[in-house]
Amino acid sequence: MAEPILYSFRRCPYAMRARMALSVSGAQYEHREVVLRDKPPQMLEASPKGTVPVLVAENGEVLEESLDVMRWALGQSDPEGWLDRDDPALIEANDGPFKHHLDRYKYATRYDDVDPEEHRAAAFDILRMLEERLEAGAYLCGEQRGFADIAIFPFIRQFANADRAWFDVQDLPKLQAWLEGLITSDLFTGVMQKHPQWKAA
Repeated sequence: MAEPILYSFRRCPYAMRARMALSVSGAQYEHREVVLRDKPPQMLEASPKGTVPVLVAENGEVLEESLDVMRWALGQSDPEGWLDRDDPALIEANDGPFKHHLDRYKYATRYDDVDPEEHRAAAFDILRMLEERLEAGAYLCGEQRGFADIAIFPFIRQFANADRAWFDVQDLPKLQAWLEGLITSDLFTGVMQKHPQWKAA
């Protein structure tokens, strides 16, 4: 039986969290690195919406959402118990309001009549809530990393990297330590290895 196929783009935060779950689960799959301006027809045939990640399972099932890919991988094997440390409301706040403000802060020129400072401040309010959450433990749902951490982490990293000098001097010690720990983890560095663009043989 053929291996599952993952269409991914290295720098996409949605693809990052999918790859991290696949990696921790130990799932075997074929990695197909996509260049977004030159998407392979095989990916578009599987998922016409044309966004990554896309996982095509052994049975032909197509998963087009990163959270679904994460749950699929952890449903195969969840050695660290990530599914026990989930928080759908926290992830929804990240994928909804936080992502909205992040895009308009980092990519303000793509939008009409947008004040990036205003959106940075709104996103920062959400980060303050995460900081308070981390007062109770090293991770968002306790003392070990879990589903909520990995689902949210790539977007916090993206926000921090938009102006790292500014971010590093904010009063967010718990969040900054949480972020640094995940960035320097073997899990993250492993899934950020570079792959050449995939082309059908």
